[in-house]
Amino acid sequence: MLLKLMNAKKTIEIGVFTGYSLLVTALALPEDGKIMAIDIDKPCYEIGLPFIQKAGVENKINFIESEAMPILDKMIQEEKKEDSFDFAFVDADKLNYREYHERLLKLVKVGGVIAYDNTLYFGTVATPVDSSIPEMLIENRNFFVNFNNLLAVDSRIEISQVCIGDGLTICRRII
Repeated sequence: MLLKLMNAKKTIEIGVFTGYSLLVTALALPEDGKIMAIDIDKPCYEIGLPFIQKAGVENKINFIESEAMPILDKMIQEEKKEDSFDFAFVDADKLNYREYHERLLKLVKVGGVIAYDNTLYFGTVATPVDSSIPEMLIENRNFFVNFNNLLAVDSRIEISQVCIGDGLTICRRII
C-alpha cells in the first residue's frame, strides 16, 4: 500500500532471503517499475523465484548476488539525478544498518522512503538488559537501541516506528 501511495517506480532491496518482501514490492509497482535486489545468497533467492515467476513480475527485478556495500558505493560514485530511488527496504546484516543508512540517504530521492526491518528486535529494545538474555541477543539489542536513537535525531529524515512483526522503521528523506 505504501508503495502505491508513493507512486514508487524505482526501488532497492538490501537483503532478499527467499524473496517474500521482494515479491510484495514487485506486485505493488506499476508495469514499468524496477527493483534492484542485492543479496549474498542467490540459492535462497532461487527458493522464492518460482513464486515471483508465477506472479509474472520477474521482469521488474534485477537480482545482484553480492555484498551490498560495494554495490552501493559504486552507485554513489556513478550517481546521476535520474538514478534516484523512490524506496529502499533493508533486511540484511543488521550490524551494517548504520552504513546502509548513510549510503541510502545519497541514493533515495528527497521525499523517498527507506524502511528498516527488525528494529524492535524481539521487543528487547523496549526492556532493560536481562542476564537471562543470550549474549548475542544483547549485542544486537544494544545495536538496535543505538540505531533507533540515531534515526530519531537524524534531521535528514522523518520517522515512524511501526510495531508489527519484529518492528519496521519507516524513514522519509526530507533533506
